[in-house]
Amino acid sequence: MTQLSASLSPLVLDGSTVSLEDILSVAEGRRKVALSTAPEFRERITRGQVFLERLLEEDGVVYGVTTGYGDACTRPVSMDDIDSLPRHLYTFHGCGQGQVLAAEAARAVILVRLVSLCQGVSGVSMELLERLVWLLQEDVLPVIPEEGSVGASGDLTPLSYLAAVLCGERDVFDRGVRRSAAEALAERHMTPYRLKPKEGLALMNGTAVMTALGILAFARCSYLALLSTRITALSVQALNGNPYHFDADLFAAKPHPGQQRVAERLRQDLHAPSTPRNSSRLQDRYSTRCAPHVIGVVEDALPWWRQFLTNELNSANDNPLIDPDVGKVMHGGHFYGGHVAFVMDSLKQAAANLADLLDRQLALLVDTRYNHGLPSNLSGASPERLPLNHGYKAVQIGASAWTAEALKLTMPASVFSRSTECHNQDKVSMGTIAARDALRVLTLVEQVAAATLHAACQGVELRSQLNILHTGSTAASAEENNEAVPQALGDFIDAIRQNIDPVLEDRALDQDLTLLCSLIRKRHWSLYDAG
Repeated sequence: MTQLSASLSPLVLDGSTVSLEDILSVAEGRRKVALSTAPEFRERITRGQVFLERLLEEDGVVYGVTTGYGDACTRPVSMDDIDSLPRHLYTFHGCGQGQVLAAEAARAVILVRLVSLCQGVSGVSMELLERLVWLLQEDVLPVIPEEGSVGASGDLTPLSYLAAVLCGERDVFDRGVRRSAAEALAERHMTPYRLKPKEGLALMNGTAVMTALGILAFARCSYLALLSTRITALSVQALNGNPYHFDADLFAAKPHPGQQRVAERLRQDLHAPSTPRNSSRLQDRYSTRCAPHVIGVVEDALPWWRQFLTNELNSANDNPLIDPDVGKVMHGGHFYGGHVAFVMDSLKQAAANLADLLDRQLALLVDTRYNHGLPSNLSGASPERLPLNHGYKAVQIGASAWTAEALKLTMPASVFSRSTECHNQDKVSMGTIAARDALRVLTLVEQVAAATLHAACQGVELRSQLNILHTGSTAASAEENNEAVPQALGDFIDAIRQNIDPVLEDRALDQDLTLLCSLIRKRHWSLYDAG
């Protein structure tokens, strides 16, 4: 369980723009959250609630407050029952299935919903916002099953678990331990919250789950693009490849800025000097030569993925919205998660291509037909032990399996709209399914990256040993050989070797790969301009 840190100043919510990095810092337990004490912010929230109460008195009919939900909007609810209606909403939506969201995802969901409600047009009370902040401060997180949302009307079923927990029902992870929400509240002398007339709808009828998962996916994919670049440099070094494939003038001729940044990083990693008139090593295979073109797709997509997710994060996306200043209720469909769905569908395709790229590099590294003199399967065994050892043979099979699964999952979810809820929700986004798919694809890509990283480090070290043998085993030649490995790559291998040993004799590598995947997920190594 991640311990909440006081090293960063609290994220103060006042309805102004929040960044993806803000969400990550809270989700990962590095930052706390507070509501602004500014009178204008609190008055704006209160005005919405007061206007809603006045509207009920004067008009008597407000969707989801004095009516049923969805296709039942024509069915009136008596004034005697409107206080019970929100509980019915989260109760009948308590049908989620599948795995439950991890703690960082649950934190992100709470915060994303908070950011939306702080816009001041959802008709909720300050007390509800304070209760949501309390969950984050205490690290009391709803246990949210991940399956059951079609992405419009928002994430109703998974968000029902957030609403229920506020009211002392269902389960929570209380500082990492699963228990009933009622026990967690009682232990802290907190009374279960009673949702006000529109607050159940405001909590549940939005895109918080898909957006939260999308932000986590964005961060993981951004890091994988950087890591794939570093692994490519290691692979080129291990394969004795041509560093001039990444020439600045060459990439000036195809001006995709992200692709150009990848080429520049590879030049830095490989210390590639000015390209000669005609390189002796003409053309490497595509998985290294075209790496900037593959990774560059991610790099060039990141800005618009960020824009879509940032806009969704900072939107009011429940229905109806209330404008107390103008004095009207606005019925619409902002709960539709099409932008998130489109980002996640494209992200998982671009990410799966990273796995395919790295898998092809690994295939070159282990094969004596293509690895330019490295031992078969990158075995580090001595000559007399070589017949018994098989190095990375099984790892390459595993990477191939993970890549195939990642590629299989790239079918876009957003095209599988289903008519639901008595044909009221007859066009839906599937944004939450797209986000879940993207996270699964990213897990597989991280596994392929871990496998190729493990092998590429071994390959660079074996190449160094071959160079020493070719130049003579003297202290001077060893020193020259160390200089032949560019410093950025040498330093990075040293960092890897703090946790992972070379493979000198066959050993089970599952724990190594699991550790590397964990470090990748945590963005452990500083890479390029990611800091």
